[in-house]
Amino acid sequence: MDDVNRESFITNLRKKISDLPKAPGVYLFKDAQGRVVYVGKSVDLRSRVASYFQPSADLESARGPRIFEMIKQVATVDYIECENEVQALLDENRLIKDIQPPYNERLMDDKSYPYLEITIQDEYPLVFITREPNPKSKLFGPFIDSGGLRAAYREMQKIFKFCTCGRPLNREDIAKNRERPCLLYSIGLCSGACAGKISNEAYREDIKRLIKFLAGGRRAVLKEMRTQLKKVVKELRYEQAAKFRDQIKALESLSLAGKPDVDLQPEVFFQDPKEGLEKLTKLLGMEHPPRIIEGFDIANLQGGEACGSMVQFIDGMVFKSGYKRFKIKYAANRSDDYDMIREVIARRYRHVAVGEELLPDLILIDGGPGQRRAVMDAFATLPIQPPKIISLAKKEEEIYTGSPNDPIKLPRNNPALKLLQRIRDEAHRFAQHYHHILRRKKVLEED
Repeated sequence: MDDVNRESFITNLRKKISDLPKAPGVYLFKDAQGRVVYVGKSVDLRSRVASYFQPSADLESARGPRIFEMIKQVATVDYIECENEVQALLDENRLIKDIQPPYNERLMDDKSYPYLEITIQDEYPLVFITREPNPKSKLFGPFIDSGGLRAAYREMQKIFKFCTCGRPLNREDIAKNRERPCLLYSIGLCSGACAGKISNEAYREDIKRLIKFLAGGRRAVLKEMRTQLKKVVKELRYEQAAKFRDQIKALESLSLAGKPDVDLQPEVFFQDPKEGLEKLTKLLGMEHPPRIIEGFDIANLQGGEACGSMVQFIDGMVFKSGYKRFKIKYAANRSDDYDMIREVIARRYRHVAVGEELLPDLILIDGGPGQRRAVMDAFATLPIQPPKIISLAKKEEEIYTGSPNDPIKLPRNNPALKLLQRIRDEAHRFAQHYHHILRRKKVLEED
């Protein structure tokens, strides 16, 4: 775009920005090839996006040379309006991790938001803050204010008196500690589960009340605390009023959170893939464990806004830099998964065919034998030999390899199946997430 056309584009864009909502949301700057170069969030979309398109001298002075150079590449601006600032921040975080825009310097690593974990699977459930949650536990979060979460955690311990002393909570050790309760019990911050001062049934009832409180029952507690605050202020008990104020502020911060099953952070759920790779190598009759595995999925709603995703795992671990997204361009039938899979596979591996990228050791497709055949059809149009190709069907979790023994059905706890499920589910999540973005976004300026 020459200088004259660029200035015309900016002038036109400034007019359109005035129609942006003054609401929380996420904005995406894209270059002329449609690649996202920057993702940001704001509580006021109109003001924030407008700030990037001020006169050049002002922009370089206010934002620095890196942002100044980035704006020169912008050809399209997309935005997603969000319900609140929390959702905008979580959406921004997920988009940056998934898309890896070149001009976003933060949030591109594995830094994640913390959870509050309650080990309901244990005889005496523990409650703690973690960035490496166990999916078997009851999880709340992710929380965007880690400091506020820690403060709220302390206040909740005063109310629900859950055990945090770190002593073993099993019947044998509890029997040994009956005469020696922990210090937290002595100062009234713990119900004394570690020394048998409370029965298992009563302790679990306290945990149930805590879960109910976290799941939405905070309103009554906060209402009572605000009433107490007004009372002590009226009585000029300012020290007590300050404590109530801090407690209320801490508990209110619990609302600054997403939901575990909606605002996914798959990178925090660590799994050791070694055993899975060993079992998979034997299952598929491969000479060596598959070093690079690429998983694919297709997302569409009655053929609308169809897209494909590719995730990459190296040595059984997520490799985010290898992720790719494909907006379906050429498939004649947008409701035909096979046609769209053929397009995505052909577009992905034509770069491998000319030596620009490496061929993976294994390709995993979400689907059954039909989806696998579609991949083979796509490779038939390319001047390279395909690697090992398998598909994993969701309903019965059957594996199709193209052999006479198909389908292969493994026990649900088989490490090889769990590894394939993780790759398949991550490809599905990545495809669906991008799909939802395509459906929710609005465009200020078409290419």
